[in-house]
Amino acid sequence: MLTLEKFEEAYDIVQEVVTQTKLVKSDFLCEATGNQVYLKPENMQLTGAYKIRGAYYKISTLSEEDRKKGLITASAGNHAQGVAYAARQYGAKAVIVMPTGTPLVKVNRTKALGAEVVLYGDIYDEACNYALELAEKEGYTFIHPFDDLTVATGQGTIAMEIVKELPTVDYILVPIGGGGLATGVSTLAKLLNPKIRVIGVEPAGANCMQESLKAGHVVTLPNVDTIADGTAVKTPGSNIFPYIRENLDDIITVEDSELIVAYLDILENHKMLVENSGLLTVAALKHLDVKDKKIVAILSGGNMDVITMASVIQHGLIARDRIFTVSVLLPDKPGELVRVSQVIAEEKGNIIRLEHNQFVSINRNSAVELVITIEAFGTQHKNEILGALKAHGYNPKLETSKNIYN
Repeated sequence: MLTLEKFEEAYDIVQEVVTQTKLVKSDFLCEATGNQVYLKPENMQLTGAYKIRGAYYKISTLSEEDRKKGLITASAGNHAQGVAYAARQYGAKAVIVMPTGTPLVKVNRTKALGAEVVLYGDIYDEACNYALELAEKEGYTFIHPFDDLTVATGQGTIAMEIVKELPTVDYILVPIGGGGLATGVSTLAKLLNPKIRVIGVEPAGANCMQESLKAGHVVTLPNVDTIADGTAVKTPGSNIFPYIRENLDDIITVEDSELIVAYLDILENHKMLVENSGLLTVAALKHLDVKDKKIVAILSGGNMDVITMASVIQHGLIARDRIFTVSVLLPDKPGELVRVSQVIAEEKGNIIRLEHNQFVSINRNSAVELVITIEAFGTQHKNEILGALKAHGYNPKLETSKNIYN
């Protein structure tokens, strides 16, 4: 049972290892939404995510005998680091099964904490099944990342901190993968103040909890497709599902494209690195049809590899019209390239890349194609550049977004 007494016990125990992630009021998001928006930056935890809470509390409750058997879990990365860190603190062996596509930064950090890493399967669910096989074969103690009430109790300590710091909070937005975090946060929030509305947020391509709530029982998605790797779960937890059904007020789903924009918003306005799963709550703010409310968005983690960062930033700039590509046709004469460049320069556009295709037409004197990738300040500036090109006799055609780093 998830009781207030257990949450209070977990809160005291996790203080040994957690960072006090004080709420950050976001003036940017306040203005954008018409609410008082606070960020709960769990990306600032020692292991880069909230998962250290549930893992540490769970392992603290195990017997010495169970810890000596060795611990095993499956994780896309954040729970892995939480278990690895907690196991090291208790002097226990830790084996972590991770999907083969897990970002390298999460794999390396897990190894650095002393855990043995096994890469298996394309998604979390496949890794989990293999971890269960290894647990049975080797006699390890399995630590489930979300479908465990003790783990969920540890995750719920986040709600205790939120309510202590902001007693008048109206809404708490929480990411959902398998549902452990949402279970702990929603259950404790309702115990502390039943008026608090807790909203879960899932990626549209991995909305297993939303579909389960619709069906009235746990269901398995046929597949998952999302850049939010930490929440790419096909089947939510069955042990925690009754608590979700009772305490979660609603679920919002967001598209991957919304996460890309949210990444830029948080990086530029708060100078914080947050992984895609951790940005679910930020992206969900515009879907919440309320005004003048106090809202806390939990940023669940910040473990992201450099290659993913580069890709998200690139696509974010394109989505915000700060990078765009146009093609124009012009005669193959000396000076034509300079003239086009001058038009763009006068509008303060910055040319990032040029591609000159002389073979777009049989008659080179009639037309060659110039493909230009341009940096702008945003949509208005982009339209001003396009307007200037038209005014000078060019007919700019917007191209499909190109990789600006190739």
